[in-house]
Amino acid sequence: MDFSVKKFFSYYKPYRKLLLSVLACAFIVSALSLLFPLLVRYITKDVLEGNLSIALKKVFWIGGLMLVLTAIQNLANYFVDFKGHELGARMESALRGELFEHMQKLSFSFYDKEKIGKLMSRITNDLLMLSELYHHAPEDYLKYLVRLIGAFVILFLINAPLTIIVFCFLPFLGLFIFQLNKIENRALRKNKERIADVNAQVEDSLAGIRVVKSFTNEKVEIKKFARENNLFLESRIAFYKAEAIFYNGVQTFIQLITIAVIIFGSASIVKNTLDLADLITFLLYINFMLEPIQKMVHMSTQLQEGITGFQRFMEIMNLKPAIESKPNAVSLKKVLGEIEFRHVQFRYEDHLDHVLENMSLKIKPGEYVALVGPSGAGKTTFCSLIPRFYDVTDGKIMLDGIDIRDIDLYSLRKNIGIVQQDVYLFSGTVMENIRYGNPHASDEEIIAAAQCANAHEFIMKLTDGYNSEIGQRGVRLSGGQKQRISIARVFLKNPTILILDEATSALDNESESIIKDSLELLAKGRTTLVIAHRLSTIRNAQRIIVLTEEGIVEEGTHDALLAKHGAYSSLYSKQFESIF
Repeated sequence: MDFSVKKFFSYYKPYRKLLLSVLACAFIVSALSLLFPLLVRYITKDVLEGNLSIALKKVFWIGGLMLVLTAIQNLANYFVDFKGHELGARMESALRGELFEHMQKLSFSFYDKEKIGKLMSRITNDLLMLSELYHHAPEDYLKYLVRLIGAFVILFLINAPLTIIVFCFLPFLGLFIFQLNKIENRALRKNKERIADVNAQVEDSLAGIRVVKSFTNEKVEIKKFARENNLFLESRIAFYKAEAIFYNGVQTFIQLITIAVIIFGSASIVKNTLDLADLITFLLYINFMLEPIQKMVHMSTQLQEGITGFQRFMEIMNLKPAIESKPNAVSLKKVLGEIEFRHVQFRYEDHLDHVLENMSLKIKPGEYVALVGPSGAGKTTFCSLIPRFYDVTDGKIMLDGIDIRDIDLYSLRKNIGIVQQDVYLFSGTVMENIRYGNPHASDEEIIAAAQCANAHEFIMKLTDGYNSEIGQRGVRLSGGQKQRISIARVFLKNPTILILDEATSALDNESESIIKDSLELLAKGRTTLVIAHRLSTIRNAQRIIVLTEEGIVEEGTHDALLAKHGAYSSLYSKQFESIF
């Protein structure tokens, strides 16, 4: 991916005053450091010429001046160090917030392909490296350039021929740095990808630790981790090899320059074109000139890490959500809940087969509809299209006569409540998780929602009641308890349309009975679409839709469909026989 310099520097804009003040102090630090060798030269000339009394007088006032300059330099250095790091921290925080906010906008199709561990690496490691670049690059490069240019000017004034000899080496040094930088950048990028793979493996393994232990597959996970860890190690070794060639090559050039100065400088003294004081000063300034080159080379790793981090940051930021609200999208006021599928077709990728083909169906406001059929028939996909988690490939879905693609996404999803089989609860308390259904709800409203979900009684038996911590993904609660909290969340949301995606299929009979009562209460007066695994739970549905790979093959009430002795009757009989 190309590196956009304009885009990179645009992130400094909110902090330009702080940046300019840091740069001003960095300039002062470098400018003052250039004065010290000149002050030493001023005294040394008198000493070498035998003017000791004059030199002694100069020592005191020059020493005092040095103390004052040192104090100013240290204060400026303190400001650069403190405020420079503050600048980097502020920018890192802002970039991380911007990246997280953008990730919230990306569609399901993005997360279907990406691993959470890799995304975590981008939002932590990459931005940490980027903040280091944002902090150090301007101030350090300014300091080193001031010292490099200042040293060159002073050296040229002291002895132009010797300075030209020194600078003959620099084009070759620059070419070497340019070539090795490209190799190092490739190695660093591979290194970033490998550590992201390690993070993804760790996240995947630890998130499923209960499954790992239940299948006694700890050794399998260790092998998987070892494979990714070894690949990361190989990428690190490749990077360190490139880094070693880079640094040692530059060090060789610097040593050659120093040797050249000593040889040609000594020859100039013999020819009386250069005195000893000037050679000493020249060597001091050569160090001032070469040290910035060394520092900038050492910074190349930080530069490459920062640039790579910025490129990976922009890879995400440049992604457009697959599903967005139109500029003139309709905001729903009062929703009746009429849903209509008109010749809907859908597939997840262009190269894949259609999951739904020519699907047409109308659901009346307040109607309770059950969707049944074999696995893989597209029942969950059917329901995922209504809140626009995915967009139809062809055809249209209407809500109260409006194409859902013309409705504001927030407004659409605000009016749809979903209870799934796989309940996700966040770390925190019971109350915080129920409040997720309506962040502005009062404690009384939360308790009322929990009572409607038949959750209040078990919540009050917890150690701290509604303030009890439930752990990561609600691990301290049973499956039935987690499901009731998720139902309470939807009660609090109070949507017009309700989607129940096999909400009781993973529960035992006792939990299912409790939750079934809650769901019936939740469905009352709402347009409800139920994906049912246990057909016995949807006997009272006003309409049952039988969906297979051929599409909708039957629809009607439970009794009417049984009387047909068709697809539904066959599914029901098989399930009934399996129980006995």
